[in-house]
Amino acid sequence: MLKLEKVTKSFNVGTPNEKCVLKKIDLILEEGDFVTVIGGNGAGKSTMLNMIAGVYPIDCGIITLDGKDISLDAEFERAKSIGRVFQDPMMGTAADMQIIENLAMAARQGQRRTLRWGVTKSEKEKYFEAVKSLGLGLEERLTSKVGLLSGGQRQALTLLMATLNQPKLLLLDEHAAALDPAITNKIVTEQNLTTLMVTHNMKDAIDIGNRLIMMYDGHIIYDVKGEEKKNLEVADLLKKFEEAIGEEFVNDRMLLG
Repeated sequence: MLKLEKVTKSFNVGTPNEKCVLKKIDLILEEGDFVTVIGGNGAGKSTMLNMIAGVYPIDCGIITLDGKDISLDAEFERAKSIGRVFQDPMMGTAADMQIIENLAMAARQGQRRTLRWGVTKSEKEKYFEAVKSLGLGLEERLTSKVGLLSGGQRQALTLLMATLNQPKLLLLDEHAAALDPAITNKIVTEQNLTTLMVTHNMKDAIDIGNRLIMMYDGHIIYDVKGEEKKNLEVADLLKKFEEAIGEEFVNDRMLLG
């Protein structure tokens, strides 16, 4: 479903602050893969998601989604096939619009706009059931403005909006800081969405998804799945990181802080 070939990205090129953040990254995701991504600050995790989403142009390499080369596609073009939830719960929703209006806007992403009712009766019923599935009681508040919601509620709504049209790829960038990982796992698993999830929580990285990758200094240094992933412990990840960089780390806070 997703293929990265030799993807490279540098910032501040030609200045004393030049830094190569991604260094010829190769990665393949099969349809239905739920991949958690861990690594320290500056490892290249969020940059990799930004390259896939089209936030910045890649310096070189190829990005293929469902057999189509999207390397040169603009961010809005990729958004038709890619759903995304950000670390900041304030992003991804319109605070001054109602919950139901936000959902309708997300459902119409990439479609032609016409002079018709913003939300039909059948859509109201659909959104009611979708919001009810979150288990947060928001289905009785569909006309409330999103700006009145808590960070966790808003993040859950953003996730729901990002998955309404079942995107080919879902990108989750440290979103679990305000959202219960169980909600994410439920939605992704039920819809069998191909997903990349960046997290700072190593326990979540182990428990969620079918595959885990670790990044360091612009490289993927560890890629594990199946039974091997299920049998992992946090101590195992610390050891792998220690082996990769040749230094001793006592706990996950020092690794990922």
